[in-house]
Amino acid sequence: MNVYLDNAAATPLSASMKGYLSSLLDLCGNPSSLHSAGAKTAKIVSEARCLAAEFIHADPDDIFFTPSGSAANTLAIKGITSENPPVNKFKVFCTPTSHKSMLEACASCPDHELLHVTPEGAADLSHLEYRLAQHDKYHKDVKPLVCIEAANSEIGTINDIPAIGSLVHRYHGILAVDATGYIPSLPISVKAWKDHVDILTFSGHKLRALKGCGVLWKQKNITLRPLIYGSQERGLVGGTENVLAIASLGKALRDYSYASISSAGRDHVYGHIMKYIPDSYPVGAPVESARRLPCNLYMCFRGIEGESLMILLDLNGIQVSTGSACISKSLSPSSALFAIGMKKEDIHSCIRFSFSGAETKEELEYICEVLTRCVASLRSPGVLIPK
Repeated sequence: MNVYLDNAAATPLSASMKGYLSSLLDLCGNPSSLHSAGAKTAKIVSEARCLAAEFIHADPDDIFFTPSGSAANTLAIKGITSENPPVNKFKVFCTPTSHKSMLEACASCPDHELLHVTPEGAADLSHLEYRLAQHDKYHKDVKPLVCIEAANSEIGTINDIPAIGSLVHRYHGILAVDATGYIPSLPISVKAWKDHVDILTFSGHKLRALKGCGVLWKQKNITLRPLIYGSQERGLVGGTENVLAIASLGKALRDYSYASISSAGRDHVYGHIMKYIPDSYPVGAPVESARRLPCNLYMCFRGIEGESLMILLDLNGIQVSTGSACISKSLSPSSALFAIGMKKEDIHSCIRFSFSGAETKEELEYICEVLTRCVASLRSPGVLIPK
């Protein structure tokens, strides 16, 4: 049996998506060309833009396609800061639980600072308010730019974006939100968040689209300077559009249903772990709470190496990860685990299960059986654990 439990890293394509993409393979026109072949691909890009806008309740004119979610984050931060005229000075704030693309873009800014997070991994609102108040008191000529994830896709903790946005705007700042980890599980309306969020980004391959297409939405009053120059995306993102990836995003969003998102499979596996696998505990917000993504389960199995467990599960047909894909090839743990104060001896003993919500009863039972056997095997090296 094969069970894919790394949906937070990338999602599989449906049969209908594969069929749709196959029908587009003969389209060769450049969307910027004025002939009929170009008009066909331009129409596909335009329709996808409208579908992306509809998905987050936005105006299509405020949607921009980028080569990835990381590119969208970089454009949001660097497009505001270093590329703007010197008169537009910014102090950049970021949480250490943010995606690597956001963290490194913020770190490249001349004036940047990491904010505190709670032991669950959420932004510490008291500390945020304190730092914004201090900044406003001594640096009124420098606008705060706060960059944050709507939810951390590694440990699953959800941030209170309206509360954060209210604080940021109280101190005349700009809030940029990376929604890539959040939006596959929970719907977003930028109309509902219009008084809280100034820029929002997400990536298509977490929503059952192809890799290679990110989305940036911004309020009309936010000015960004391009990082890649050209005429595409109204001059904001240069380079010929990745029509196939953009088309897949449009179809994925049109077909997407939050009704299929369920915590039932996650809860079943979690209940089994807590009952039958001792010395294990969840990392992040409580599994049963609304402060955690419904398909996320990030567990520490004390006394074993997470990478060894991941490999052993893979050999049994179960694909999981040791954390966010952006850091999984490095032996260094993510900044999120340090930021929440996790014990050093436990940091390398973690596994992330990210469910689709469509797992069958048979698959869930298989996961529980194999996981129990693999953990026991790693904790008792040399002892053969029967299948």
